[in-house]
Amino acid sequence: QVQLVQSGGGSVQSGESLRLSCAASIYGSFIYNLAWFRQAPGKEREGVATIDTNLRASYVDSVRGRFTISRDGAKNTLYLQMNSLKPEDTAMYYCAAAVRSCSGSWCFSPGYYNYWGQGTQVTVSS
Repeated sequence: QVQLVQSGGGSVQSGESLRLSCAASIYGSFIYNLAWFRQAPGKEREGVATIDTNLRASYVDSVRGRFTISRDGAKNTLYLQMNSLKPEDTAMYYCAAAVRSCSGSWCFSPGYYNYWGQGTQVTVSS
């Protein structure tokens, strides 16, 4: 069983930064991948960044170079540092955890993940 509790988010101006956190409580499971997704109104949930057990991070093209995903094993916490935010980054952001391995684009698919955080709103105004 895995529980994910998110914090952070809010409203900022274009070019500013935010950090999202996702605290994981893990009972009897092994987490292979962690990820951040986002969903804007009227759009599908989109994978933004993933990180595996070897701390290898992957990003969608639209955020590469601006966002950084990281995980603190001691605290069982996942982070997303978002810099140079743009209005098009406005969305509800979700953290997610998977209990099996993945490869390629499957790691960015919502269907691969088993557990989800409650979501946190990020709003970027121009």
